[in-house]
Amino acid sequence: MPRTTRAVLANTRRPLAIALTTLLAAPLASAAGSTPTLEEMWQLIQTQNREIAELRSELASSRSQIQETAVQAEVAVSAIESLQSVATSSANKTHIGGYGELHYNQLSKADGGRKDQIDFHRFVLYANHQFSDSLRLVSELELEHSIAGDGQPGEIELEQAYIEWDYAPRQQAKLGLFLIPVGMTNETHEPETFYGVERNNVEKNIIPTTWWEGGAMLSGRWGEGFSYDAGVHSGLFLDPAADTYKVRSGRQKVGEANATDFAYTGRLRYTGVPGLSLSVSAQYQTDLFQGELHADSGAADISATLIEGNFSWQRGDFGLRGLYAQWDIDSAINQIKAGADQQSGYFIEPSYQLNDKLGLFARYSAWDNLAGSSASDSETTQWDIGLNYYLHPRVVIKADYQNQDAASGAQDGLNVGVGYSF
Repeated sequence: MPRTTRAVLANTRRPLAIALTTLLAAPLASAAGSTPTLEEMWQLIQTQNREIAELRSELASSRSQIQETAVQAEVAVSAIESLQSVATSSANKTHIGGYGELHYNQLSKADGGRKDQIDFHRFVLYANHQFSDSLRLVSELELEHSIAGDGQPGEIELEQAYIEWDYAPRQQAKLGLFLIPVGMTNETHEPETFYGVERNNVEKNIIPTTWWEGGAMLSGRWGEGFSYDAGVHSGLFLDPAADTYKVRSGRQKVGEANATDFAYTGRLRYTGVPGLSLSVSAQYQTDLFQGELHADSGAADISATLIEGNFSWQRGDFGLRGLYAQWDIDSAINQIKAGADQQSGYFIEPSYQLNDKLGLFARYSAWDNLAGSSASDSETTQWDIGLNYYLHPRVVIKADYQNQDAASGAQDGLNVGVGYSF
């Protein structure tokens, strides 16, 4: 019984007890003196009847107050429980996450210079919200190189912000700004998910990771382990006035992006065998110049096609990953830079997990942004060997040594880092 109800009952019982005591005492007092007459007895009975009626009225009123108090208490408890339910429901539908990584590079350059640098390379926050069982928001906000602004080394970037709709069983649609489904690292790049302090150079210079666009994407699964992605979205833009030719320099990051010509991406993936993942993707860029004319080449449009394939195989403690990617670009781009019509790269990476804390890896990679010219010695190759030490499944310390071979700009040395995700 609520505390308020108990108080009302206590207050009601006291006057009732006093009244009953008075009524019982009255005849006894009379008996102690002379015997009352019939008229006096009649008056006494009438008085007692009135007092009993008044007591009954007060008791009925008290009972009504008790019932009203109990109802108010139940309403208050119900309101509190409702508020708690709403707060819990809202909290369960919105999720915060993120990741970050600190890098230290100590590298010797081919020209005799050095790179001794420590950099909080990325600080990322996720904010996702579940509107319903079939509709959700996915977003990712990133600060690169610790500080952003005029004259500062970093920038703030919105890498994901899309609505995902489960429009049918095992089928989804994405609308907004999303990561392009190409390669191994572009969509999944939390520090504990890959070996090496820095992301591999093939997916940096050829894919180019991290790469996001704005548009629409359909994804789905069928059969045992098969999945697909197919989308139309904004494209790359190689500014004709800047004479750029490397694919990475064409990322617009969906910031007032030139969308004269769109791009199209498709991917097929197979994960039906435990420990094995196979994937192939293709992208067609309608025009890397986005309709603008290049003065020297005279070209109004430069189409481009990317073909990429990768695999990942984990058998017990042993792992093996590999990737190949190649761009075929309209030959008019050779007017800007000879050999730029083909840009390609690959890597192979074996690894071994010594225990649940320590893993070792080695990686050989090669990439070339001027692969279309046989006369150009433009290919860069690199060996990386190192380890990942896991303080927690989502907290990792990394170290590796890189040995690079390039016609110019080679860098050899040590990389150390720490990363986390939550």
